[in-house]
Amino acid sequence: MRLSEIRAGVVGVGFIGVAHVEALRRLGVDVIGVVGSTPERARAKAEAANLPKVYDSLEALLADPAVDVVHIATPNHLHAPQVRAAFDAGKHVVCEKPLALDSVATADLVARAGAAGLVNAVCFNIRFYPLCHQARALVGSGRLGAPRFVTGSYLQDWLLQETDWNWRLVPEQAGGLRAVADIGSHWLDLARFITGRRVVEVMADLHTFVPVRRHPAGPVETFAVGGGDEELIEEEMASDDGAGILLRFEDGARGTVSISQVSAGRKNSVSIEVDGADSALSWYSEDPDRLWIGHRGRPNEVLQRDPALADPEVRRIIGYPGGHVEGYPDTFRALFAEAYADIARGGPSPEPTYPTFADGHDAVAVTEAIARSAREQRWITVER
Repeated sequence: MRLSEIRAGVVGVGFIGVAHVEALRRLGVDVIGVVGSTPERARAKAEAANLPKVYDSLEALLADPAVDVVHIATPNHLHAPQVRAAFDAGKHVVCEKPLALDSVATADLVARAGAAGLVNAVCFNIRFYPLCHQARALVGSGRLGAPRFVTGSYLQDWLLQETDWNWRLVPEQAGGLRAVADIGSHWLDLARFITGRRVVEVMADLHTFVPVRRHPAGPVETFAVGGGDEELIEEEMASDDGAGILLRFEDGARGTVSISQVSAGRKNSVSIEVDGADSALSWYSEDPDRLWIGHRGRPNEVLQRDPALADPEVRRIIGYPGGHVEGYPDTFRALFAEAYADIARGGPSPEPTYPTFADGHDAVAVTEAIARSAREQRWITVER
């Protein structure tokens, strides 16, 4: 089957759902419809963002035999039931993270995916910046020596003010963790992807810096700018605005990461450094086409993203020549291209090149350990 013959439906028409539609269209995939929280909201968004036809419900989309793949880009608490429904309907699934709100549910989804023999992907798109793949190649080939210290951060400012609001601040929809589950999970996945090593123990300090927020009664889209004269509701907050986390990896490597959604001026800032026994590397999302490589006894290097300079396994996800910056939207295209190659073949390959439900399960297991560590104020072993 060719990509142009695959038909997809997208559930969720917020910021991320629209990003999914745009990336699929770039690949030549036929996105035949979308589902929103209400048909009325979906139709308004479809008109504004040039989306395809609107299904009145998830059930209507799943009942359409023309739909081969379902992309789930809804609030977190809906992921697990919607994934189960899609599998029951025989559809391949691409799901936003977190895969579910707890590891019991994610383990169930991993088992269901295996039993169904359907392609299952979790949208850890950050790892699909090409130089993150190059970083993985450098570590995997031994060119850095054994990883010793993994450090970095994921910082945003879109929830800095007390009037900033979104469904991610509602525990019933987002889960008990917020900044760590929302963006910290991306960093943790990136660290595991680059190093090839899982986190086995954590020590976490979580904090709510904005204890009371004021918000409108209706929904507010992610990254939307507040305003207007409507009356605001006051609500006490318990979820994490920021976190500092110590990490222990397999094979003895150590790490530390800072996570924040209240860092003024940081719009979507991801940084990671891996210090090996021989050399080091560092990558920064706001300068994504450059990979710093550090040395002790010779000059440091800056590797620019360029197919001619990349390892063979990295070239396949690079879409443009060197000097033509690849950014955030390109990560979705690259991830979906890998997953849809398996969909075109009819099922998951033995060793998928994209993040699967197993990766989604691992991320939730780590974040659960982080939450427990913060509560109990001690090191916690990740239970898988």
